[in-house]
Amino acid sequence: MDLRSIQHPDFLKVLSVKHCNELAKHIRAFLIDNVSKTGGHLSSNLGVVEVTIAMHKVFDSPKDKLIFDVGHQSYVHKILTGRADRFLTLRQYEGLSGFNKRSESVHDVWEAGHSSTSLSAALGMAVARDLNHENHHIVALIGDGSIINGMAFEALNHIGELGKNIIIIFNDNNMSISKNVGAMSNAFARLRASKPYNTLKQDVKDVLKTNVVGSSVLKGITAVRDTLKSHIVDSSIFGELGIEYLGPVDGHSLKELIRAFETAKEHQGPIVIHAITSKGKGYTPSESDKDGSWHGVNQFDPDTGILNNNLPPSHSSWSAIYSETLVRLAKHNPKITAITPAMIGGSKLERFFELFKDRSFDTGIAEEHAVTFAAAMALEGYRPFLSMYSTFLQRGYDQINHDVCRMDLPVVFGVDRAGLVGEDGDTHHGVFDIGILRPLPNLVIATAKDADEAQDMLFTAFNQKHPFAIRYPRGSAPFQPKAELKEIRVGQWEILNKNIESKAVIIGYGPDVERILQKTTINDLPISIINARFIKPLDEDMIKEIASWQLPVFVYQPDLEMGGLASAILEFLAKEHLSLDCTPIGLKDEYIPHGAVGILRKKYGIDINSLFEQVLKVIGE
Repeated sequence: MDLRSIQHPDFLKVLSVKHCNELAKHIRAFLIDNVSKTGGHLSSNLGVVEVTIAMHKVFDSPKDKLIFDVGHQSYVHKILTGRADRFLTLRQYEGLSGFNKRSESVHDVWEAGHSSTSLSAALGMAVARDLNHENHHIVALIGDGSIINGMAFEALNHIGELGKNIIIIFNDNNMSISKNVGAMSNAFARLRASKPYNTLKQDVKDVLKTNVVGSSVLKGITAVRDTLKSHIVDSSIFGELGIEYLGPVDGHSLKELIRAFETAKEHQGPIVIHAITSKGKGYTPSESDKDGSWHGVNQFDPDTGILNNNLPPSHSSWSAIYSETLVRLAKHNPKITAITPAMIGGSKLERFFELFKDRSFDTGIAEEHAVTFAAAMALEGYRPFLSMYSTFLQRGYDQINHDVCRMDLPVVFGVDRAGLVGEDGDTHHGVFDIGILRPLPNLVIATAKDADEAQDMLFTAFNQKHPFAIRYPRGSAPFQPKAELKEIRVGQWEILNKNIESKAVIIGYGPDVERILQKTTINDLPISIINARFIKPLDEDMIKEIASWQLPVFVYQPDLEMGGLASAILEFLAKEHLSLDCTPIGLKDEYIPHGAVGILRKKYGIDINSLFEQVLKVIGE
């Protein structure tokens, strides 16, 4: 079957289960082939092929609302809704998004790049449906990694209270990005291994093989499920909340899935269908992955499974630079701990977790909890390093404010993937953290220009007693462990090339400072470069000195301009009644789409060449 010829999922209605199984094989081969060329989220999509086919066979999208949590597991949905012919543009600028996108298709009814929003969205849609006296189904597909998040729990509580007709497909593969953690995950693992569970699994299979449907199936499954009343699935979570439970169902058996979904359609009130799946199903490298390497991948060789990491010799990723330095510091300071919300691999903390097992904590997808957990640990004399992506840090903002900064606790935040991140797009660009963190009292915000300064910056963070956020981008840099780490005075900027012949000043931060300096030096340009390595506090003495030079100043910030470094400088100048010819260069007040970082920077005028075009135009060079 040519998947590119699919225009609408209606064709599935007349397709036999046998032909649906053949379709599943075609889709898996298509995903492996295409994602090997574009990169993307592979394992999660391979794991939901049958689930997604069954959803579209039983339900009527877009009348019935199909919600995917998180949107990265919607590739099969995109194929079945007529987008296979555009898959080679996946995650590329002006191409298909790697997540659901309402502007792409009427079948994308909800957008999400962060986990655990689906159940709240489903309930909101269900309430609106009933207020409008409409008649359609709301179906939310949520994974076992996402359902442990507090927001999902809040939604389940409200769903049980309101009792609206909602179908929740619980995709249980014992993995989120890496292996799941936590008491709930352990309870599900015990359940899967238990004798009553496996007896029930066979009983459910037998019931689903019968010709009856709807309430008869549910009644039969409920009867054989009574042996599990003491287990977490039925009594502690779903059952006690007033949400009916149907399962367990083989998430790779289209026959079982279709019967279960048809039964759920007949049920009145909220119902959970517990589908057991295998993440990465059908492709050995991803199916055997235990550390999340195949969750989101770059290009790879589909025949050998060799990933193309494109890391130059002697380079390390920024995440690895900070994690290796953290290990070095922790060897001498037994109070240093590491915390991450389900991102051990992404944050390159594997070695720390291996060496310091009793000081390593993966909280699961629970950013809010992770921050307050770190705050309490700091209150008791420990020095937590909390690593999370900039885009996920937003989810713990109230806790950073209320629990860390307000009590002035020395938590060190590793703000990973700061700045534009490229192909994951507007839900993942780390361009907002400066604007939301800068107003918080007691918090230091810093970013290093190179690996040497990064090592010193982390050393500095652990040698002071305030909340300290270190931003670092996606990507890599030349890295060699320093023989001796040095403390940087908090708030101190540096002039990299003061030139008495200067005609302009560029103030910047992060790795771009090195690139700006190189371009200035190679072309022998009369421009002074300032490394504003502390965004908060500002180096007020240096700003006063720069103002005294009476030169045009360009503040280069590859993040959101509003609330950024230039805003901070201009606020200080206004307070001190100082004048400065200042030109901010940054992202404007809009969301940035997905695409390669280089393309996006040029498109939005924050690439190095665009910066120098503006500078040289002003100084007449």
